[in-house]
Amino acid sequence: MGKKEQPSIEGHMSGQANKPLSRPAHALTYAQVIEETKCNADNGLTTSEAHTRLEVHGKNELGDGQGVRPGKILLRQVANAMTLVLILAMGVSFGIKSWIEGGTVAAIIVLNITVGFWQEFNAEKTMDSLRSLSSPTASAVRDGKTVTVPTVEIVPGDMVEMKTGDTIPADVRLIEAVNFETDEALLTGESLPVQKEHDAVFEDDTGPGDRLNVAFSSATVTKGRARGVVFATGIYTEIGSIASALRNTGSRRREVKRKPDGTAKPYRYAQAWGLTASDAVGHFLGVNVGTPLQKKLSRLALLLFGIAVICAIIVLAANRFVSDQEVIIYAVATGLSMIPASLIVVLTITMAAGTKRMVERHVIVRNLKSLEALGGVTDICSDKTGTLTQGKMVAKKAWIPAKGTYSVGSTNEPFNPTIGGLNFVAKPPRDIDFNAVDDDKSLPHEELLDDNKHLLHYLKVASLANLAHLHESEGHWNARGDPTEIAIQVFATRFNWNRLQYTQGENPHWVQLAEFPFDSDVKKMSVIFEEVATKERHVFTKGAVERVIYSCTKIFNGEGETPIDMTDAIRDDILENMESLAALGLRVLALASKTFDGKVTKGEDISRDGVEENLIFRGLVGLYDPPRPESQRSVRQCQKAGISVHMLTGDHPGTARAIAAEVGILPSNMAQLSKDVADAMVMTASQFDKLSEGEIDSLPLLPLVIARCAPTTKVRMIDALHRRKCFAAMTGDGVNDSPSLKRADVGIGMGTGSDVAKDASDIVLTDDNFASILNAIEEGRRMFDNIQKFILHLLAQNIAQACILLIGLAFKDENRLSVFPLAPVEVMWIIMITSGLPDMGLGFEIAAPDIMQRPPQSLKRGVFTLEVMLDMVVYGLWVAALCLCSFLLVLNAWGDGDLGVNCNDAYSDRCDTVYRARATCFACLTWFSLFLAWQMVDMRRSFFMMQPNSHKYFTQWFIDVWRNRFLFWSIMAGFITIFPVLYIPVISTTVFKHKGISWEWGIVFIATILFFLGVETWKWAKRIYFRRIDYKKGTVGRRGSVDLEKRVFERYISTAISTDDEKA
Repeated sequence: MGKKEQPSIEGHMSGQANKPLSRPAHALTYAQVIEETKCNADNGLTTSEAHTRLEVHGKNELGDGQGVRPGKILLRQVANAMTLVLILAMGVSFGIKSWIEGGTVAAIIVLNITVGFWQEFNAEKTMDSLRSLSSPTASAVRDGKTVTVPTVEIVPGDMVEMKTGDTIPADVRLIEAVNFETDEALLTGESLPVQKEHDAVFEDDTGPGDRLNVAFSSATVTKGRARGVVFATGIYTEIGSIASALRNTGSRRREVKRKPDGTAKPYRYAQAWGLTASDAVGHFLGVNVGTPLQKKLSRLALLLFGIAVICAIIVLAANRFVSDQEVIIYAVATGLSMIPASLIVVLTITMAAGTKRMVERHVIVRNLKSLEALGGVTDICSDKTGTLTQGKMVAKKAWIPAKGTYSVGSTNEPFNPTIGGLNFVAKPPRDIDFNAVDDDKSLPHEELLDDNKHLLHYLKVASLANLAHLHESEGHWNARGDPTEIAIQVFATRFNWNRLQYTQGENPHWVQLAEFPFDSDVKKMSVIFEEVATKERHVFTKGAVERVIYSCTKIFNGEGETPIDMTDAIRDDILENMESLAALGLRVLALASKTFDGKVTKGEDISRDGVEENLIFRGLVGLYDPPRPESQRSVRQCQKAGISVHMLTGDHPGTARAIAAEVGILPSNMAQLSKDVADAMVMTASQFDKLSEGEIDSLPLLPLVIARCAPTTKVRMIDALHRRKCFAAMTGDGVNDSPSLKRADVGIGMGTGSDVAKDASDIVLTDDNFASILNAIEEGRRMFDNIQKFILHLLAQNIAQACILLIGLAFKDENRLSVFPLAPVEVMWIIMITSGLPDMGLGFEIAAPDIMQRPPQSLKRGVFTLEVMLDMVVYGLWVAALCLCSFLLVLNAWGDGDLGVNCNDAYSDRCDTVYRARATCFACLTWFSLFLAWQMVDMRRSFFMMQPNSHKYFTQWFIDVWRNRFLFWSIMAGFITIFPVLYIPVISTTVFKHKGISWEWGIVFIATILFFLGVETWKWAKRIYFRRIDYKKGTVGRRGSVDLEKRVFERYISTAISTDDEKA
């Protein structure tokens, strides 16, 4: 139907149509837009015209349309440095007709590519299923009739109708709007619905958030109905423009450096071409793409390839560069010993398994690259609405002047009126220390309502001046309508005053006569109800406090049975109490009512001017978007793990500050901080954006809270974190979060967020919960730890094998050719079978108990820390020394020392001793490899006591090894498979080039005991060293004994104290 090629939006102006109008749509009257889009205001488009426009403008979709591309995935598996090294080794083996060795390497290559392709293909398919949250259909006027059409077939010029609950199908210039509000949080970040005005006309440069005559694609209708003409579809919509910009990856071709006049010398062209070519080669080999670990591993593969070549040259040189098959196969074996061939498959399977674990913990990884990066996150920049908070309004406080202040306790179900206790204090909000009030202390609503006419009048307004529907179905409370009205309705229902209970049924208690919807000019909404039993009519009004109080002439102050006159002093008192509630981060509305004596005639309009005056003030209600109950615990856990949490929100500064303090992002006692620190902790976007980069970098700390945040502010924040060498994660669900999600080191999207945000993110939270970020980071750290463990295990084995073969060059037969202590197939067997499966088991190890009490890993240093590299050398040399000793003992101490002739190629009687010595060396290396895997479960603690607080001194080691069943049975398999490899004749002598042993097992057992003694001694020395380091830093015993908040903010508190001392 639509064009296959993706249209370009180059030169497209925000607010313009697919085919540009004379001015942006919001700057034209709706009549002008109808005329310029050639739309019929009454009958809409004809079916044939709609079809023609669809062919011209294409489908109404964002147009990523690439899906899962198996060919590209397969190319990524082949085009990496490690695989290319293995292919080269395979080519050399086949070139010298060493079919067994070549076939073994080929099998390894096929296994690596197959497993890697399958795992990445599955991961791509999983994410491809998370597309499009847009409504699949829309109501359009075609041929004079309202018809339902697929959203992708909506075209410019279509007349569409929208009602509560619909998703806007495209950018629409409104023609008619009745009490019409849309939720544009995904686009603008505004958490409250936006009231639309179809008659308004705005300047060309008006921002999207202020275009009140336009309904934006992907926004949802929260109230009312509207009709409008579509002027932009697909990537020409506001949401599409951002999506297109994010997908514009740019050219990989280096630009030619030119002179001011635009000319360039020939060498500049050569320079640009050379850099472009080097970039392409680096991209192909993976050394300049991917996460820090992936880049390091790709560079490691090239380094090891270089070392392998050097080792092969050394082997050839030691044998006078004789072109003998024995010498060449020795060189190949030595080269292969330096290649961790199973690294790719173990890394891929481990990370894919981690991805599946993440799904169970409500986190979907968009690609395997981001998983290991999570372990290095130092800062999280989080949106507030829906992430730290529940994204649903809750009525938290209610003030009735004649009685006092009512409070609602904590709840994790905002729609459920049965959760969250009711409390009462007979004081106005300005006289209450809310920190000393126990909101969770509950009083029954019957007791609060008993002989309380003032509360009753208040509840009538809260329940009836309200369009929200709240009802219980099958044990679950459901609500629909405006979030603010839902919250107030829930509060009324806590006192058994649900609107549906009194207005529906065969004999309703109250009947609605008229409604005056919320108007942006008067900032009030009112209804007229008649009480059936008494036939009395009442006006119930709610709205902005500063507007309602001037519509009120009376107020009950609790000192008499009759109301007193409303004075300016009383109004100032009400505003003062409003500020007290606002300081808690609450949005405050006023409620009022009166008895109505006017006439109401059905079908006739009533002037609201006479209705909304001479009201009796009933009280204030304070609403807030509650933090998730687990948010505070999660923020504290982040701080304990050395991660700073920043809140970047579009909300009011007071609300943002209050929520941030409640969840623990800000310290509880800001007064202890110096003024410059306190000012830097909380900023508005305008304050932050006015600062230059230099001024931002000179701040004592980057803001922990930024209110009224714009998309550019979030990007600047990420850039500021990068300049401070931080590794930043950004959470968000709206299109306004997408640029910063893309710029962040780890972008964390929401499952209920926009497609654009998910496209920009690295991982997606399926439950939109900040606590799930902890799961992701914990899993990332676990993965980082485990990758470090199996890389250490694998490379220690490689060092051991390389040392054995290089030192083994000294063992020469009578033809002066070196005899290898380990055959090539033995080397590959240990790498892929004896090491491969245990390494995979190490990848499945559970998280260490203190994993979220350590600071983040340094991704600049990566897994190759000084400790890991030193361990690698020590373990490798110790294993090599023991294996060579076992080889020499069998060959010389109990053998005749005869190295025979052609013992690298075939078995003979003269080679019997060599084959038995080789088998002993192979058995030792196999056992050491298996036991080293268990030793790597904890890189510092003893194998016999990995749980420091355990009192099971003799059995704890068995509990630890049995806990990881995969690792246990992998090691058992390694023990078992050595016997057929040693004792089946053809496999033993022809393939592995060794022979079954008998009394030599005694040497193997003694060498194993010495292996354990050496490793345990090294670990003991490391524990002593790191204990002394901690003692010098003063961190021994301190981490658990100091209050967490004090530990997190103490450097700022101490700065404040020292500054005060200096002033004194």
